[in-house]
Amino acid sequence: LDTAYIAGLFDGEGSIDCTQRWEKRMKGKRYKVWRVVMELAMTDESVVRWVHEVLGVGTVRGIDKTKPPSGKPHYKKQWRWCCGYQDALIFAKLIWPYVQIKVHQIENIIDHYEASKPDRKNVIDLNAYRNRK
Repeated sequence: LDTAYIAGLFDGEGSIDCTQRWEKRMKGKRYKVWRVVMELAMTDESVVRWVHEVLGVGTVRGIDKTKPPSGKPHYKKQWRWCCGYQDALIFAKLIWPYVQIKVHQIENIIDHYEASKPDRKNVIDLNAYRNRK
């Protein structure tokens, strides 16, 4: 049930970036690099920390938007859980059977890493994922 709940939460509150872009690297040379990141952002810290604890990957950080340049506070502090690259692949495979809205973006991550494998969308068990180390 945790997996389905986290998938639904991510489907509504999460964001995915799986894009290729140009970046400057050593000595000003430009290279095409992939950015693969999945992020869940909300103002309820306990939920974000629970997701992090259940999955056991990624990072949690607080973004303080209560002090805009105008000096008038009008935003709550936002909490973000973020994972990238190989962790994003595992998380994508974990929630793939349950997502409805972001299914195309989830499949893009899976395809990016496992395009040559015919069983690319194999389902991952949350308990096996937690005990992988």
